[in-house]
Amino acid sequence: MKVILLEDIKGLGKAYDVVNVNDGYARNYLLPRKLVQEATPKNLKQVEKYKQELAQKRAEDLESAKILAKKIDEIQVKLTTKSGEGGRLFGSITSKDISDGLLAQHGIEVDRKKIVLDNPIKQTGEHIVEIKLFQVVVAKLIVVVESE
Repeated sequence: MKVILLEDIKGLGKAYDVVNVNDGYARNYLLPRKLVQEATPKNLKQVEKYKQELAQKRAEDLESAKILAKKIDEIQVKLTTKSGEGGRLFGSITSKDISDGLLAQHGIEVDRKKIVLDNPIKQTGEHIVEIKLFQVVVAKLIVVVESE
């Protein structure tokens, strides 16, 4: 029986793939749990339309991410905190601090989970931080940490 997957199913495929499964497996397990729907011509047309809309939305998101990346590449964020001898910070600068600074200073809102920090920043000076905006779009932000 041909069915359309409504969500990712390990061993079968990704959401909205059309796959062939045994009749009993489809009738007794997949259909009652609403994991699939039958691959009728009407349903196949709906899936194709949905896939086209999804591809268009991904293309728009990619373009907006590229524009945002250009903006972020041209700016820097200045953060001030208490520090001791040799520029060593009391505490550290985390991705949340960088995200908050970016929003406060430039009005750009970036989720802290998209900011790539191997380790928190514990030294004053300039640091280059990567921000993963989209799957293939990465921006480099200059973070300047100064002592109070």
